Amino acid sequence: MSKTVALYDTTMRDGAQTEGISLSVEDKLQIFAKLDELAIPYVEGGWPASNPKELEFFERAKRLKLKHSVLTAFGSTRKANTPVGKDPQVKSLLDVETRVVTIFGKSWDLHVREVFRVPLEENLRMITETVAFLKKHGVEVMYDAEHFFDGYRENPEYALKTLETAAESGASTLILCDTNGGSLPSFVTKVVQAVRERLNTPLGIHCHNDSELAVANSVAAVEAGIVQVQGCINGYGERCGNANLCSIIPVLQVKMGYACIPADRLKHLTEVSHVVAEVCNMRPDDHQPFVGSSAFAHKGGVHIHAVLKSSSTYEHVDPVVVGNRQRLLISEMGGKTTIQARAKALKLDPEADPEKAKSFLQTVQELENKGYHFEAAEGSLELLMRRAYKHFKGSFELQKFSVLVEKAPDGSLTSQATIKVKVDGKVEHRVAEGDGPVNALDTALRKALKEFYPSVGQMHLVDFKVRVLDSQAGTAARVRVLIQSQDQEKSWWTMGVSENIIEASWQALVDSVEYKLLKDRNK
Repeated sequence: MSKTVALYDTTMRDGAQTEGISLSVEDKLQIFAKLDELAIPYVEGGWPASNPKELEFFERAKRLKLKHSVLTAFGSTRKANTPVGKDPQVKSLLDVETRVVTIFGKSWDLHVREVFRVPLEENLRMITETVAFLKKHGVEVMYDAEHFFDGYRENPEYALKTLETAAESGASTLILCDTNGGSLPSFVTKVVQAVRERLNTPLGIHCHNDSELAVANSVAAVEAGIVQVQGCINGYGERCGNANLCSIIPVLQVKMGYACIPADRLKHLTEVSHVVAEVCNMRPDDHQPFVGSSAFAHKGGVHIHAVLKSSSTYEHVDPVVVGNRQRLLISEMGGKTTIQARAKALKLDPEADPEKAKSFLQTVQELENKGYHFEAAEGSLELLMRRAYKHFKGSFELQKFSVLVEKAPDGSLTSQATIKVKVDGKVEHRVAEGDGPVNALDTALRKALKEFYPSVGQMHLVDFKVRVLDSQAGTAARVRVLIQSQDQEKSWWTMGVSENIIEASWQALVDSVEYKLLKDRNK
């Protein structure tokens, strides 16, 4: 029988405390549905007492038809010197009618004295009465021992006493929290072992990433005997974030043999990571282990030559296991082998002609010398390769475009783009306004093409980057424009380079639309 670790997700509560993240009720319901698909055992929905939005979420979540996840509510021990039955925050935990409630309490005597400003004994009564009250009303109670590792470092006896108090009052699981994120794995191991010697109640771990050790500390705690790991998708959370479940899950399940989620769910991990990032309006971290787009990307010629023979030479796990994929980056650092492999993958050159590969590599090297950067723009790279291998015909021709920017006396700016394109011999002439010249040009282009290619209405520009390539040239410097576009299925990057920022943007926009239409044709 395999070892088991229960996962506890707090993306919608602790993760929502990330700077820049603000989740609506609809956002939370969408995230909850994806976590249930991934079969995360416990999902923390939020703190009901914090705002009306949380109450609405819990009410609507009751109507969801869940297959795997148990929804939990989060709250605190009762207020100091207040009868537990009269604390509205505690009462709200019962009102939302979840089967499981997680409450946090103080384990560090510094917080009891300096934050609560009550005697240490009163803090113990707050823990006892809150856990017992919720337990009496038929709720399973998990206890988060906030700042436990800092508390143990300063006053181990009192920190342990808070755990004993929660356990004796009926808490089903005691979660040791590294709330400040400052502990080291060796210390976490030592403390978990000490707690296990003192208590028989199942233990959990909740780590923050302020020392970039949240995943390492969580894994160390599992090795020391804890049975529940708390964390967030993509490592979202207060300050530097929480332990990243997208790393913890494959480390425990693939590398250490623990059962965390059903084996057939693991291949959805990358998808869930990206969906949650999109819902949170956060750009996915390309360099995130396991699920990032660069996690299994290879650029150096020696690396690529090796992985084509055996992927394990430079990949610690099979990317397919976590729903990711291997990527071979084409750049001036690569060789013919990379080009041949990419051509085969795109079905451009079944024989993988070395001479064609050599010629295309020379083209890439010349363009990168001018400022192109194809590993950052796979959409433009694929189009360039298809053009070079004569497997691509453009979907439209530019006749002309113009962009006008006007500034009014009140300081407001208006951008207008006029464009004329030809599609199958028919000329379309469109005008559009936008928030800026690139937005106006993008809107005008898609308006002109929508009659011929309705699917361009499903795509939109989500990111725009400009880099000056030779700053010593001043205003005559060449610039590189990178554009990220997205439709209902995926996102992609395209690129343009020119001394004129509008021309560079146009090149990137054209590639973006052409890549979208290419994807549609190849479905």
